[in-house]
Amino acid sequence: MKHSFLPIALGLAVAGCARESGAPQAPQTYLTYIAEWVGDTAVIGRNPVSLTLADDRAYGNAGCNHWFANYRLDGQSIRFSDIGSTRKLCLEEIMQQERHFLDLLGQVERWDISNIDQMRLWPAEGRPLRFWPAQE
Repeated sequence: MKHSFLPIALGLAVAGCARESGAPQAPQTYLTYIAEWVGDTAVIGRNPVSLTLADDRAYGNAGCNHWFANYRLDGQSIRFSDIGSTRKLCLEEIMQQERHFLDLLGQVERWDISNIDQMRLWPAEGRPLRFWPAQE
């Protein structure tokens, strides 16, 4: 009798640690996400590259300038349109990163949450934009 309890207890403990199956958790609105990677390039600079989704609008910091766009979320599909930004000048490396970020954002077709709870925005081709929820 003692020996049959251990496998059951172990099974319940492992099940309690597993993520629920089914529909993935949707990106949260009014929560700022901070980019760690823009495609295959790590984010550089003092100002974080950020993303906030709010109703049908998205906005954030692109590293130097503030950016804004419309977005549409439909299941795993997400599309950004009418992307714009302010026009401040910064170091050339930061400006290149910003252009790359905004270009990739316009190519995003889908999103997911990785097994390490990182939000990924996937363009039609290539590596994703990878974000973490901002620490408050």
